[in-house]
Amino acid sequence: MSHHHHHDHSDLNHHHGSNDNIKIAFFLNSLFTVIEIVGGVLTNSVAILSDALHDLGDTLSLGLAWYFQKISSKGRDKIFSYGYKRFSLLGAIINAIILVAGSIFILFETIPRLIAPEPSDAKGMIILAVLGVLFNGAAILRLRRGSSINEKVVRLHLMEDVLGWVAVLIGAVVMYFFDVPVIDPILSLLISAFILFNVTKSLKQTFQIILQGIPVNADVEAIKSYLLNLPEIDDYHDFHIWSMDGEYNILTVHLVLHKNLSMGELNDLKVSIKNNLDKKGVDHATIEFENNQEECALVDC
Repeated sequence: MSHHHHHDHSDLNHHHGSNDNIKIAFFLNSLFTVIEIVGGVLTNSVAILSDALHDLGDTLSLGLAWYFQKISSKGRDKIFSYGYKRFSLLGAIINAIILVAGSIFILFETIPRLIAPEPSDAKGMIILAVLGVLFNGAAILRLRRGSSINEKVVRLHLMEDVLGWVAVLIGAVVMYFFDVPVIDPILSLLISAFILFNVTKSLKQTFQIILQGIPVNADVEAIKSYLLNLPEIDDYHDFHIWSMDGEYNILTVHLVLHKNLSMGELNDLKVSIKNNLDKKGVDHATIEFENNQEECALVDC
């Protein structure tokens, strides 16, 4: 019983930390979006205003991520027996879709500028680019502490912004000294390609979790080897392991006993196994014991 309570407590702490990380990133991004809109008007830069629109989209997606991360910290109830952990994945998917849409929008905006580059207010762009790197960089540093998929996708959002502002900064500095406005769209294309590559990887990982694939952070062979090496266990079957949200892993298994054990011995064995599985990345284990003569009623045994 104490084992179960231990997980609930640490899990709540983790989700609380994730929620705070995304909340701070949301407010940093919101504040900078306002600065960017004002800066775009003052510098009369359409490029900055266009990026402000992109950042506004980022702010909305960050708000969604914060909302879903907050929901995911709720415990089990009559509707969701495992709790609301998977809601963080929903936030990750929505953010990834917005990120892909934003990258495609940038590509459509960038390609015409390769053919007909447009001049910009380089000095104003430099100032705003430095602010952009600082604000988004601060948010990324905060999210580095997080490990949930939701936080990773949000971090990717902000990384896109930082790289975008680094590109704007480099382009603006070069354009300040030389008349080569084509540098900016070239850098934008490279950044968009980088973001699309990474968001595809994140979506693949998210869908693997939703489709109950084997968790990437679980050493399945080590777990199976541990179970087979137990002196009380002859064999195992109906072994299943999946993840709720990329971190909280669940395992179910049928263990065939070497000899019949009393209820007290079975309970001690189960507690010992669960404690050892906990060290191997299994947060919730359901174990069923069987003797050698017992036939498994399940089809996939």
